[in-house]
This record gives sequence, C-alpha cells and structure tokens, in this order.
Amino acid sequence: MKKITVYCGSKSGNDKVYTEGAQALGRELARRDLSLVYGAGHVGLMGVIADEMLAAGKEVLGVIPQKLVDREVAHHGCTELIIVETMRDRKWLMAERGDGFIAMPGGIGTLEELFEIMTLNQLHYIQKPLALYNVNGYYDKLIDFLNHAMGEGFLYPEQEEMLIISDNPSDLLDQMAHYQSKVQGDW
Repeated sequence: MKKITVYCGSKSGNDKVYTEGAQALGRELARRDLSLVYGAGHVGLMGVIADEMLAAGKEVLGVIPQKLVDREVAHHGCTELIIVETMRDRKWLMAERGDGFIAMPGGIGTLEELFEIMTLNQLHYIQKPLALYNVNGYYDKLIDFLNHAMGEGFLYPEQEEMLIISDNPSDLLDQMAHYQSKVQGDW
C-alpha cells in the first residue's frame, strides 16, 4: 500500500476527539510514508487530515467536482488537485487511485462511499482493504446494524468480515497491510 483513500466528514463533529483522531491518522500515514487520496475539501475533518499530511511534507491528492470548487470548498494546497465533472467521477477516481480505504467519522457522503467500496469489493471490481476508523465509538451502531443485517440473512458473513475496525491508527494500518480478501466467488 502506498496511497490510502480516506473518506471523512466535511464537518468536524461536536467533540474535539474527532479532530484529534484525524490528526492522529494523518501523523500515522505520514510516519509510514503513505500518500493521502481524499475528497479535496479544506473544511471539516477533510481539511484537518490534509493539513496534517501537508505539514509533514507528504503527498495529498484531492479529487473534487467543479460544483464544489465553485462553492469554495476545495483545498488549493493539495499536492495534486484533480477537478472532475460529477460526484460519480470523483468517487470512481478516488477508488481507482487508492490502494486501501479508511472511513473516518462523517455524514451521508462518507457512508455512501463506505458502502460503495464494500459493494465493489463484494462484486470483485476491486479487492482492496477497507477500514472503519472507529473514533470515539462513532461506528458502533453501524456495526450493530451490519450484525443485524447478517443475522436477518441479508449479508454474507464474509461481507462483514471484509471490514477492518479499530480506533487506533497504527493498528488499523497494520491490519490493512496484512489484508487478504475473504470474499469467495462472484457473490
């Protein structure tokens, strides 16, 4: 793994623990000499992790649709800023450029990206590690829901097992480095 795609909020949340978590992840990515691929925002947790990486002199690739550039959301300090037409283009390019994925705390967009990568892995469009950075137990209820969906027969156990979950950036990246797909067959 050389490039990690990070999905996270365009807001910082109500507790400083989320900002501190984003800073800690940025420091760990930099310590391991990894590059960041992200949604190119200068706001919220997106801006926090990008600034942490840039301060460490690391590569930051931002991908953003023109509509958000027009709304002055783009982080113009990115090492490379790619402006695309649509959110679909943005998501696909971020998926293509990353060697692994981390979902930090975030809103609907983060959840959408998380589930899209789960689906792409399940259907073998990609086979890359996907992790939940569970800062402050942020994803606990989502994990409970996934267990419920599996218990009700709507998820294969392998789908849930694909997720790497930790509240520690070092542990998260160690698990991602040792990732091996557990998805068998085409479905």
